[in-house]
Amino acid sequence: MDIAAMELHHLRSFVTVVEQRSFRAAALQLHVSQPPLSRQIRQLEERLGVSLLIRKPRGIELTDAGTVFFDEARNILALAAQAANRTQLAGRGQIGRLDVGVFGSAMFNTIPRIIREFRSRYPRVLIALHNMDRDSQTKALREQRLTVGINRLFPDQPDLTSEVILTERLHVALHDQHPLAARSVLGLADISDQVLILYPHISRPSFIDYILRLFYERGISPSRFHEVDDLTTAVTHVASGFGLSMVTESACNLRMPNIVYVPIRPEDKAVLNLCMIYRSNDESKLLSAFLDVARNFDPECLENTPRR
Repeated sequence: MDIAAMELHHLRSFVTVVEQRSFRAAALQLHVSQPPLSRQIRQLEERLGVSLLIRKPRGIELTDAGTVFFDEARNILALAAQAANRTQLAGRGQIGRLDVGVFGSAMFNTIPRIIREFRSRYPRVLIALHNMDRDSQTKALREQRLTVGINRLFPDQPDLTSEVILTERLHVALHDQHPLAARSVLGLADISDQVLILYPHISRPSFIDYILRLFYERGISPSRFHEVDDLTTAVTHVASGFGLSMVTESACNLRMPNIVYVPIRPEDKAVLNLCMIYRSNDESKLLSAFLDVARNFDPECLENTPRR
């Protein structure tokens, strides 16, 4: 038996003999007869070129070399058991690393709730969040740097699958002293003559294009709008008294002084989907586990959004 070809059962036999302090007791525990067990230990000693045990009428004792080998054999067996356990857990999607692409407004409520639920179910999975725009998420998925991306307005792509997590109603962000701030709901026609602060101005078609299309499909043309980089910048402008902005329901959790959020009336059908996107050929258990949590996300947690 070559040393490199030494099998785990040889190590397990040796460790059991030492722990039981006799071949007879070890054979009983291992459910083997004593002669084959004795031969295994002899083979180990011959291949290693050292004596591991001192055989005595009433049991065995370790040699100095045997003491070292016993410690190493136990470590190897423990590592092998750990490797087998971790492999089985990974096969069930219970350990590993999950790389998730995220973006601005959903981080105020939706994504943290999904991540928290996933962590409660799979506490041994490492989750890495990467703040990326939609195009960067798509590129990272194709380069296998992401497991799943979460964003909006994903175009159809043959190698990627997109699923809706949540459909959110749009709201208007207003300064609390604005004449429209006291309304319980607003129509698109009510704000068409206002200065609209829209975002972002990258990755077209974008949220801006979607908002403008909502107006145009109803025969309404916004009189003025300004483009900014992100949600926070848009709402900051509104808080300073400059214009209005349109945000998703989860973004209403962005708290700023002097800001109120008023929903768009249902008749205007101003809603937007939050989606997750992943490689169509990805059959990993870890992705399946995350998709299951996201698919069962409870949108009730986003209802009754505070106006302030």
